[in-house]
Amino acid sequence: QVQLVESGGGLVQAGGSLRLSCAASGSIFSINVLGWYRQAPGKQRELVASITGSGDTNYADSVKGRFTISRDNAKSTVSLQMNSLKPEDTAVYYCNLRSLRYWKSSGDFGSWGQGTQVTVSL
Repeated sequence: QVQLVESGGGLVQAGGSLRLSCAASGSIFSINVLGWYRQAPGKQRELVASITGSGDTNYADSVKGRFTISRDNAKSTVSLQMNSLKPEDTAVYYCNLRSLRYWKSSGDFGSWGQGTQVTVSL
């Protein structure tokens, strides 16, 4: 089993920054993708950003240029630096670990963290 523990959410004003972190533990397969997804009230969960073990990244168009994903393979952690935050970034952010074969697949693949709330005020 895989455990994913997120941290770093909170309340920030528009234009501000937050950094989310996620630590993975347990039965982690070596070739994997770590990512961040978010779900706003009344909306479906959507990809924010993901990163492979070799450092290839995939971002949602809405966050390109503002968010940066990174990972530390030795520590099995992934981080999301969020700059220039907007009210529309308000959501619960979830860490996800999945097999590389499902890297850009939509759907509920892999393991999920419990989520961390990010609220951006005007």
